[in-house]
Amino acid sequence: MRKSNKMKLKGKVALVTGAGKGIGKSIAVSLAKEGCNVIVNYASSEKGALEAVKEIQKIGSRAIAVKADISSKKQIDKMFKKAILEFGRIDILVNNAGWDPGYVNFINNVDEAFYDKLMDINLKGTLFCTKAAVKEMIRIGEGGKIINIGSVQSRISVEGRTVYAASKGAIDSLTRQLALELAKYKININTIAPGFIEIERIIQNIKNYSRESEGKTIPWGRVGLPGDITPMVIFLASLDSDYMTGQVITIDGGVSCKLARK
Repeated sequence: MRKSNKMKLKGKVALVTGAGKGIGKSIAVSLAKEGCNVIVNYASSEKGALEAVKEIQKIGSRAIAVKADISSKKQIDKMFKKAILEFGRIDILVNNAGWDPGYVNFINNVDEAFYDKLMDINLKGTLFCTKAAVKEMIRIGEGGKIINIGSVQSRISVEGRTVYAASKGAIDSLTRQLALELAKYKININTIAPGFIEIERIIQNIKNYSRESEGKTIPWGRVGLPGDITPMVIFLASLDSDYMTGQVITIDGGVSCKLARK
């Protein structure tokens, strides 16, 4: 990420879900580099969350790690209560946490338990984290920034990704609808739709993964990395994006510009 001469988010408080690893961890640290104090949420990646907290503290910002399963509204509410007790406010919410079960979402493989787990994490979690953040943003009365991490698969077709793609498509729609509802409070809400980003979960889902061979399927000629996503998060969290809301921004190296791949 290009270094800025002036911190864009100095004194702001951000909560990042699923920040114990991958894209979320990169986002949490990048926000801190711009002056944010950060609540690092995790469900199971405690080690990574604590590493992120230490890294943020070394930068000079405050941070805490909070364990919460965002598929549970009760745990979401407890997380936000702890965040407010610690920091007094929420200025930025990044809904990054999600479940990606891999290329097994064929309709004949989907049972009720699979569907409920995926939708509870990917859609319900995003909705109720947003609701909790909006409540605090309205209370403070200074606007706010909500950034959802969606997926390019909400707009392209890939075999075996049916329910996952549907959950991310719902987030796109939620973003557009809430943009209208929240504009009067000067709360911006936008979604970033990444393409292929090399993180641990993705690598595990692909048999015999090769960065080189996977990169050949992408017009830009390489796989994406978490650092390809964070500059847009900083932009959407800052005053630079004040007139931008309800948008879905794709960052995929050109994948969505070609025919769907198998």
